[in-house]
Amino acid sequence: MAVPFRRTSKTAKRLRRTHFKLNVTGLVSCPHCGAMVESHHVCPVCGYYDGKEVIHHANKSEKK
Repeated sequence: MAVPFRRTSKTAKRLRRTHFKLNVTGLVSCPHCGAMVESHHVCPVCGYYDGKEVIHHANKSEKK
């Protein structure tokens, strides 16, 4: 079985692990209904994007 010849230093180990992290998606609140939505996407709750209704929902629940 292969065994490391030298011990990995703390700095080398930490530099290798700098990319091992969780990514946070860019969430913003919808100006129409207040739901959390990905930026530059149509709101799945109310169907609005850029102040215009893009998707028509029959059962709208407005929270204003």
